[in-house]
Amino acid sequence: MTQGWVTDRGNDSGSPVAVLDRAVATPSAPSETTRLQRVARRIRRARADLIVALGYLSLAVLVLSGQWRNTGSGYLIKSGQDQTMWEWFFAATAHNVAHLQNPLGTTLQNYPDGVNMMANTAMFGVGVPLTPVTLLFGPTVTFVLVLTLGLSATAFAWYWLFSRELVDSKFAAAVAGLFCGFAPAMISHANAHPNFVLLALLPLIGLQIIKMVRRANSATEPRRARRLRDAFVLGLLVALQIALGEEPLLVFSLAFAVYGIVYYLHSPRAGLRALRTITPTLLLAGLITLALTEIPLWWQFFGPQSYRSIDHGPMNNDLKALYQFPSESLGGMFAPGQNVAINPTEENAYFGWPLLIVVTVACVLMWRERVVRAAATVIVAFTVLSLGATLMIGHHNTGIGLPWRHLENVPLLDSVLESRFTMAAVPAVAVVLALATQRALDYWKVSAADWRPLALFGALVFALLPLTPTILPVVQRPATPAFFTDGTVRQYVSGGSVVIAPPPTPPDARALHWQVDSGFQFPLAGGYFVGPTGTSKKGRYGPDDRPTASLLMKAQQANKVPVVDDIARAQALVDLRYWHADVVVLPPTDNGDTLRLTVDQLLGFPAKYVDGVWLWDVRDLV
Repeated sequence: MTQGWVTDRGNDSGSPVAVLDRAVATPSAPSETTRLQRVARRIRRARADLIVALGYLSLAVLVLSGQWRNTGSGYLIKSGQDQTMWEWFFAATAHNVAHLQNPLGTTLQNYPDGVNMMANTAMFGVGVPLTPVTLLFGPTVTFVLVLTLGLSATAFAWYWLFSRELVDSKFAAAVAGLFCGFAPAMISHANAHPNFVLLALLPLIGLQIIKMVRRANSATEPRRARRLRDAFVLGLLVALQIALGEEPLLVFSLAFAVYGIVYYLHSPRAGLRALRTITPTLLLAGLITLALTEIPLWWQFFGPQSYRSIDHGPMNNDLKALYQFPSESLGGMFAPGQNVAINPTEENAYFGWPLLIVVTVACVLMWRERVVRAAATVIVAFTVLSLGATLMIGHHNTGIGLPWRHLENVPLLDSVLESRFTMAAVPAVAVVLALATQRALDYWKVSAADWRPLALFGALVFALLPLTPTILPVVQRPATPAFFTDGTVRQYVSGGSVVIAPPPTPPDARALHWQVDSGFQFPLAGGYFVGPTGTSKKGRYGPDDRPTASLLMKAQQANKVPVVDDIARAQALVDLRYWHADVVVLPPTDNGDTLRLTVDQLLGFPAKYVDGVWLWDVRDLV
């Protein structure tokens, strides 16, 4: 999720004032409270922060409780094959670290070409430090731990920013943080995409820039040591986010820039002055980020199996996705709409019509606040971008052209799934909710009989209750064949690869899980990853198609043994030599008899049944 730029807390009169307004103001006089009072205030604040943090963590555990209850064989069913892929990334990273091997690339899958791990969002920022967890408890525990901490930490990080820079009320900040961490898009990605769930560094990056702007607008020029410290902190935060996910950082940066431009429209001179002041610090931070990430980034863009961009095809939000309820929510249970999502893990909008009404009314009522105007601009701009090149309504292409058609071929943006741009609207919506809640509380302080706070809190319940997340569904994962878990596979591997019939691909990547359960005792042909295709260096999901792999997949899909002639047999030998195959393995699978007979004819000898799988020892053939 890419989350946007917020500003300052409300003033004593109850009218919100942006942080950058406060930055221009003269410093306040030193507090006259006693040391004991200050300590007591800090304790109360820390206690409130702890309560909020525990609340977020408890909700995250509840949402993922199905997986936590069964880390041995549970599987988030809506993840498709993505959970298998992410568990493999965590396991392969831990394996490489434990064996002092380069984690940036591996030949454990897609043998012998291998996989560029840095180009596959392997999340080294958590995969490397959590290596002991992965080795001791397995990659499923690491996977669900990252998702759980991702939801709760992201919510708390936004709460921290809002409570320090936007509103006085911890309750208002907690509501806004709750929405940021558990928005429909976050819950959807929690099925499969930890890189779009663990986004806690994004608000910290925003907070650091806000502090830099405040100092730039203050009467006292920041000292050189302060600037160096700011640059180091910002550079380190950005480098760490790169190690967690670059796509969220890109969308966050765009949203932050749009917010800042709109915020300063009414005082462009102040904006330009602040920009000139912080530019040297930003440039130094960029150099620090580059110094910390130059090797991984070189490997990503120029190393083995790197690619230039990836063509996802149209990945836009349907217009109905904006106002329908998400599938994993109370609203989705009781009032489901048409299924217009790309897939269950990409419900990137699904704000629900009550929330859209409440936010629209709140923006109208608070439009004089430039914080609200900037937030509303981010909401509208990035929502429109998420709709893609042409407007879709209920899977019907209206032919109406939209702004994304002018941006979809821009470098870097061409690799972004455009539906994810709505995630930039999430913190902007949260800003509006926080300010509205703060204003209601301020009204209540003035008069307990005022009806407006009750109306607003009723509206909050009306908007947010339908979005309450439900427990993500989990199913039992089929057991790994004993051939891989009891060590028998070692008897058939002599420095070459294991070829599954057919080789693993993104639609069926179970073999990656079997490889992990074997302790990485063999490399695999094929796999689930992003890599280059042909000479164009264009990215694609999965390996290049080999003729034998295509023949086996077609046979399985049609449940019919194809005609196998001398040309097909010769091609099979060519492909086996390409894969450096030692053994071909047919595990229990759909239409297994058809596959077995097909491979028998391709290789010219019958399969042998060993430890729950059919196999062909091809070491003498290749």
